Amino acid sequence: MADLRVKIAGVEFKNPVIPASGAFGYGREYERFYPLSKLGGIAVKGTTLHRKDGNPPPRIAETPAGMLNSVGLQNGGLEKFLKFELPNLLTKDTRIIANIAGATAEECAELAARLDTTAVDMLELNISCPNVKQGGAAFGTSCQSAAEVTKRVRAVTSKPLMVKLSPNVTSITEIAAAVEAEGADALSLINTLLGMRIDIRTRRPILKNNVGGLSGPAVFPIAVRMVWQVANAVKIPVVGMGGISTAEDAIEMMMAGASAVQVGAAIFQNPYAPLEIIEGMARWCDENAVALISDITGTVQPW
Repeated sequence: MADLRVKIAGVEFKNPVIPASGAFGYGREYERFYPLSKLGGIAVKGTTLHRKDGNPPPRIAETPAGMLNSVGLQNGGLEKFLKFELPNLLTKDTRIIANIAGATAEECAELAARLDTTAVDMLELNISCPNVKQGGAAFGTSCQSAAEVTKRVRAVTSKPLMVKLSPNVTSITEIAAAVEAEGADALSLINTLLGMRIDIRTRRPILKNNVGGLSGPAVFPIAVRMVWQVANAVKIPVVGMGGISTAEDAIEMMMAGASAVQVGAAIFQNPYAPLEIIEGMARWCDENAVALISDITGTVQPW
């Protein structure tokens, strides 16, 4: 059988498939279906310094080949995560990636500093969140703000730091290079694309927030393109996500340059999706005489 182990920023994962932040909660609901130890890792639900109730409903809308969400980072806050969720997660024999988000660079740094003394394996800094000091713009939409928040977080933690990039930018490679320069150990991309649906009977947006993040198979080709561009622009590892639903998708994403993948929207349709992707990747490797799954990373040969 093929060796599915991959290494990202010095952390070894037993396989390259990680449920994405926000799609898998803290894994509790999915343990009814399979042991979490079968996963390469878990990117847990985004954690903020204080409890967030999220946006008012409706905050989920179906779209052709995907979905829109404007959940708004609903979570119980850092203290609840540390006292209730993390102790349970650390018993699951898989890598734990703590996804963090703050309204300011200072909040992000405080979250990272508090998590630095825990046993989480890696931090994932979500820079697609409102930055209240810059008029509500997202950290991840400018090189300057992306670099600044990365620098602040890097200064307070020795944990491997992965920065999650927004696709809602003019040049994602420039953002990637900016955070790499300030100490990011890895990058994850793409976060959701901004979208909108309208109820033609009421003439109102379906989402109470008016707009939301588009995910699912519809965004996959965009994600592959951005992963390929970023992987060729930086020297640090890239974790690819965005519309991955099958083993073939995951293999394609790795060939584009990803060292591992995160699976999100597919889990809502099929809770077994991560396991099926892992098993499918193993079969593909055996059928194609690939001994190490990591050997396929970045092997696409452009015309």
